Amino acid sequence: MFLHISNSPPQWNLANPTALLLSGVTMLRHLDLHDKADRIQNAILNTIAEGKYRTADLGGSSKTTEFTATIIDNL
Repeated sequence: MFLHISNSPPQWNLANPTALLLSGVTMLRHLDLHDKADRIQNAILNTIAEGKYRTADLGGSSKTTEFTATIIDNL
């Protein structure tokens, strides 16, 4: 039900984690944890809007770990 599929191996550190995280947001909403889902979703959207850390598919050059760390910082 809440599945993300990536086509790049984890060791490349290139995957955009947005789909995976938004799958989690969907799961939290399903569990009626809307406040937590909103916080995560807003952190993702703010990270993308800031534009400093973006993975290659979003027009940037950041690694998965950099992008994810920024999302965590935005929580």
